Amino acid sequence: MWLRPNRMLSRRGLVRLIVALVVLALMSAGLGVWQGNVFAPLFAVIESVAVACALSVAWRAGDRGERITLDESSLEVQSLPGRRCTRFQSYWVRVVLEPGEGRHRLLLASHGNALEIGAFLAEQERAELSKKLMVLLSAIHGQPRK
Repeated sequence: MWLRPNRMLSRRGLVRLIVALVVLALMSAGLGVWQGNVFAPLFAVIESVAVACALSVAWRAGDRGERITLDESSLEVQSLPGRRCTRFQSYWVRVVLEPGEGRHRLLLASHGNALEIGAFLAEQERAELSKKLMVLLSAIHGQPRK
């Protein structure tokens, strides 16, 4: 199972958005110069660079994700892009949806260790994921789980 955040823009869309914002900022700076503000182009360039950097950082955050692999003996969560891998014994792992600060946290817990998964998902998606994981875990071991 792959968990990935929703990304509304493609790389091409991001570039188009940044270009449109830079053009608008430079047009506004041109109006400012026409009215006597000689520093308007400098501020427009600074603003354009700051907005482009902020949008690029936000867009790159969409690259993160998690891969969940489940078999009869283990449940493995691999965090991407860092390649951090956490493994639980599938028989002992518990799926816990606990209330947190303004949102629910989806945790996998076993033997005193806990791992939050799907932090970038919406509330409803986390609830659906917890139900799906509980069903899959119970199906693997042939018993109903709570």
